Amino acid sequence: MCRNIKTLFNFDPPATEEEIRGAAIQFVRKLSGFTKPSRANEAAFDRAVEDVATVARRLLDSLVTTGEPRNREIEAERARARGAERFGAR
Repeated sequence: MCRNIKTLFNFDPPATEEEIRGAAIQFVRKLSGFTKPSRANEAAFDRAVEDVATVARRLLDSLVTTGEPRNREIEAERARARGAERFGAR
């Protein structure tokens, strides 16, 4: 799966529409192989992004958990630590 798509479930505050749309764009880019579609494919690409974002929002709204919501700053720090370990400190 694309490494740029981040987990959006169980955060406080919940994922924003911007975060969901960003994940949808990454997903459609991965599936289509386009970072920027041609004019001929732009409408289909945009429609797919909107569809994926809508379904992603519906999924996030319907999921349930008994776990405590995660903290974005703590998760970001963990991701930076994993990156530093994987690729070396910059």
